[in-house]
Formats: sequence, structure tokens, C-alpha cells
Amino acid sequence: MYRRRDDRRSQMVAEITNNLRRYSVDAQHIGHAFAGLHGLNPTDLHALIAVMDAELTGDPITPGRLGEQLNLSSGSVTALIDRLERAGHIRRDRDTADRRKVFLHYADQGAALAMSFFGPLGRRTDEVMARFSDEELEIVHRFMATMVDSMRAHRDAVRAESARRPTS
Repeated sequence: MYRRRDDRRSQMVAEITNNLRRYSVDAQHIGHAFAGLHGLNPTDLHALIAVMDAELTGDPITPGRLGEQLNLSSGSVTALIDRLERAGHIRRDRDTADRRKVFLHYADQGAALAMSFFGPLGRRTDEVMARFSDEELEIVHRFMATMVDSMRAHRDAVRAESARRPTS
């Protein structure tokens, strides 16, 4: 976190690290503002993000996968999904090939709320990205994807360590 800044590369690495931290904190504040406006708790928000991410990749999420991502028990996931479904944020759809399998999707009402709130941020993001060439964006994309992989690996290691600790 705190790095020596003796040369230009070290200075740049420290600045990038600080900017990533600031971005993360600001994104959390924006997410919490959305959650507060719509009566959601942090876990609800993380669930909505997981559902959205799965839809964006074309691989809808199941309740089981959602529980794994959020590190929740099956009972907690069921209560979470029930709550988000009642509030109009998500819907359950049965797989057409295997009716026992359930996929979670953004409901129209939930998607409209998210678009209304996050639309201005999306426009700002588009404006910033328009300032960069395709080649620059390719580098940024590779960097961010690698950073996300690194963060998730660390998250999983922390979870594994926490699971090994005895509870008091």
C-alpha cells in the first residue's frame, strides 16, 4: 500500500495503486447511495451486481453460484433472492432444457431503477473512454482484467483463511 517513490516507475505504481483505491471507495459510496435509496443492504447490492455481471457475460447465474460468490449459505441465498424478487429487482426463470434449474435475471423494474440511477455515471464513463485510443484502451483493459483476477484470488485466499479459523 505504501510504497517508496524513489524513481518514476515507483511513483507511477504508487499513484495507480492510490487511484485504484480511490476509485473503489468512490464506487462503493455510489453503490451504497443506490442501495439506500431503494432499501437495499450491502449484500443485496452485491447480489444485484453479480446478477448483472452474469447477464453481461451471457451466462446467467444460478442461486447456487450466487451463494458461492457471496459466501452465503443456501438458506441465506433463498431469503436474499426472495427479498430482491419481492422488491422487483430480480426474477427467477426456469431453464427451458432442465426445469429443475433456476436462473436469476434482472427484472424490468430493477433494471429501470438501475438505469435511471447509474445512467449519468455511464455517460461520464463513456466520455472519459472516448479520450483514449483503441490501443490505449486495450492496455487498460488487460491491466484491469489482471487486477480483477488478482483481487479475486486474494479475496478467495482471505475467505479460505477465515473459514479455517475457529469461531469463538
